[in-house]
Amino acid sequence: MAAEAALSRRANDVVILDLRGIASFTDFFVICSGNSDTHLEGISNAILEKLEGNAVELWHREGSRNDNWLLLDYVDVVVHLFLREAREFYNLERLWADAPTVELPEAVVEYDEEYEEFEFLGEWEKSEENGRLERCESPPAKIWRRCENC
Repeated sequence: MAAEAALSRRANDVVILDLRGIASFTDFFVICSGNSDTHLEGISNAILEKLEGNAVELWHREGSRNDNWLLLDYVDVVVHLFLREAREFYNLERLWADAPTVELPEAVVEYDEEYEEFEFLGEWEKSEENGRLERCESPPAKIWRRCENC
């Protein structure tokens, strides 16, 4: 759910590491990048809303709007949101290189009931350079549908 919410706000280089059997403090890391501190905050808010809406309680949060790294700790899942430079510096994927990655869906669709909006976020493909999923070159399409019961 956290990865889907991050992707819905166009997070970059989303990776899920399976730490079960490797770390005692959590089961999964969700790691992603944003283009600016404002982008990170938007991704963070989307994750908070999505998980809260599914009765998943935030245990701890680190970082603020002007930081280059935000952390959302849900105990079983820890979400790391980085600006690109910070992600390269801390390089959690290298630090936890023995952790297997969890495959993300090739296409993600977000549905917002409040506005009856569908947003197709594009096709994903594995980068030959680093093995991470990245967006294809085609731009995402938005389809709006008016609520008939409103």
